Amino acid sequence: MAKIIWTRTDEAPLLATYSLKPIVEAFASNAGIDVETRDISLAGRIIALFPERLTEEQKLSDDLAALGELAKTPEANIIKLPNISASLVQLKAAIAELKAAGYDIPEYEEAPEKYANVIGSNVNPVLREGNSDRRAPQAVKNFVKKHPHSMGAWSADSKTNVATMDENDFRHNEKSVIMPSADTLQIKLVKEDGSEEILKEELKVLEGEVIDGTFMSAKALDEFLLAQVKRAKEEGILFSAHLKATMMKVSDPIIFGHVVRAFFKDVYDKYGEELLAAGLNGENGLGAIFTGLEQLDNGAEIKAAFDQALADGPSLAMVNSNKGITNLHVPSDVIIDASMPAMIRTSGHMWNADDAEQEALAVIPDSSYAGVYQVVIDDCKENGAYDPTTMGTVPNVGLMAQKAEEYGSHDKTFKIPANGTVQVVNSAGDVLIEHNVEEGDIWRACQAKDAPIQDWVKLAVNRARLSGMKTIFWLDPERGHDANLATLVEKYLKDHDTEGLDISIMSPVEATKVTVERMRRGEDTISVTGNVLRDYNTDLFPILELGTSAKMLSVVPLMAGGGLFETGAGGSAPKHVQQVQEENHLRWDSLGEFMALAESFRHELNENGNAKAGVLADALDRATESLLNEGKSPSRKVGEIDNRGSHFYLAKFWADELAAQTEDAEIAAAFKPVAEEINANVEAIDKELLDAQGEPADLGGYYFPNEEKLSAVMRPSETFNKLIDELKK
Repeated sequence: MAKIIWTRTDEAPLLATYSLKPIVEAFASNAGIDVETRDISLAGRIIALFPERLTEEQKLSDDLAALGELAKTPEANIIKLPNISASLVQLKAAIAELKAAGYDIPEYEEAPEKYANVIGSNVNPVLREGNSDRRAPQAVKNFVKKHPHSMGAWSADSKTNVATMDENDFRHNEKSVIMPSADTLQIKLVKEDGSEEILKEELKVLEGEVIDGTFMSAKALDEFLLAQVKRAKEEGILFSAHLKATMMKVSDPIIFGHVVRAFFKDVYDKYGEELLAAGLNGENGLGAIFTGLEQLDNGAEIKAAFDQALADGPSLAMVNSNKGITNLHVPSDVIIDASMPAMIRTSGHMWNADDAEQEALAVIPDSSYAGVYQVVIDDCKENGAYDPTTMGTVPNVGLMAQKAEEYGSHDKTFKIPANGTVQVVNSAGDVLIEHNVEEGDIWRACQAKDAPIQDWVKLAVNRARLSGMKTIFWLDPERGHDANLATLVEKYLKDHDTEGLDISIMSPVEATKVTVERMRRGEDTISVTGNVLRDYNTDLFPILELGTSAKMLSVVPLMAGGGLFETGAGGSAPKHVQQVQEENHLRWDSLGEFMALAESFRHELNENGNAKAGVLADALDRATESLLNEGKSPSRKVGEIDNRGSHFYLAKFWADELAAQTEDAEIAAAFKPVAEEINANVEAIDKELLDAQGEPADLGGYYFPNEEKLSAVMRPSETFNKLIDELKK
């Protein structure tokens, strides 16, 4: 029997799974397809680390590792929902919840090396054995043009800007080499006294692999940050830091700590010795500092100093004004790829302590991609907000296979312990890359293998040919890595028929200028980017175009021939879970899941000749379009349709389409009575779903919810449940 793997993840997508997956299982069974679950949630990954400490009932297999192996085979057909890329704060909260539930697992400090396999972005690099094809489906684009989302007005005199380093950051210090042959490299620090410290013993590389090394100067970072705190105060705008402390799990928490210490410089000047001795360096955020102060004898005195600094300094952008949670409270609260486009969509404003919109200084220390956001901001100042009813679309082809580029740098990122020189040395003893560094600098190495680069170029050409769109490789000639990549792109483009195609290479800043100019004219442009820009662009443009990145179609053609279908780029939505806990309303939109599922069915059709899967796919697309046109997407407000109601209407429209289609008589016969029963019970099911809302919902946990409670909350309509359960073959 054919098999689709549905991933069990975290937060809002996990809740939605308990409502949607029974529907998917029932419909898919009529095409001879099993839909199986694999647990790659944060809690599941933690449990899988410690089988020797758990009872037989508690143990979980390492589903992520198994899926990683499956992704390297032609049989793979995986639907990947968003998961938590855990910050240390989130990891510790999940550990505490599991321990409270009776799981004998160690604290983080007892096993930091094991937990390194869970913290940050460990899921995606394992599964992404292919490059990324993300685009807005035409049905969604058409719907948005008829029903545009709100866009805040922009004024030419807006004070909102991006602040970024102009020297001594990752971008300016990058050096890169293309390996002439396979080798084993070593990364070492040669200290000023001549002694050596091995940072990475064995780094195995392949022929043609692009290897980079770079660093950010701690001194330059501190000088930059202090200047931005002063600037925000002088200009009377919000100070906001934009990093990615989840995916860049080594470098960005360190940078976040520098931001906190710079903002509270006077406090650290006076109390730094005590704060640092207590581990309160800011890397886990202001919230962790305030909690830690409770354990210090003079904690109240230091807390008062922090409060005074907050009052005296520039206003801080807020994550939750009502709860007093600032931009600096938790490193994982403000994620650059989501926070920057949201700010741009909202007139260049963020929220202040009074819960009002205010202009902001977006502090993005590393300049590698900061210029992209400044170009968009400048364009909005000059031309006003974008118009979703007329703007073009910006699909993305992203290089991400086999841990390409920065997102694969975690095990090669180091906080430098002493002054000296970092060297990348080959097996013959030749120094390939070296940097003079100082204690506290952040040094990192990145890799991009040749086969994924070739596949990336091939995918870009294929998308250019199929779409007819202008296609731009976003590569910065001033970065060592990008300069090397540009030579490879030019080389590998010659392997393909590009006649009649408009394909070019531009720096990210120039590419952004061209893209937004075209976008305003209603013209479409494919952005072909590296791994991080893939992440940034597939939030930036969809949030402006569609109102959310969760409505993107995200296909990963795996290099071995299988398929990975990601359900949009919308994050895992912790605020949505909080609303369920408070009033039993889930506003998560599963549109990404619907589109990924249709592509998964088509993959089954194309690879295994399962015609019934193709019928399901086409009917699902038509049902999704009906869902949008009929206004059955989730509302934000309690007492109105939510995620569960949206799933019900998808099932209704899908059953209607399958009953009406003439391609497969057997499927039509199977779904005709189901469609009739659903339509006869619409009012009753609607009432049962709406009646469930309003009161707090008990999920039995946040990171590790109770299965029965979760199912009861997410499947509250007995009438609908009975119809779906009877449909499953």
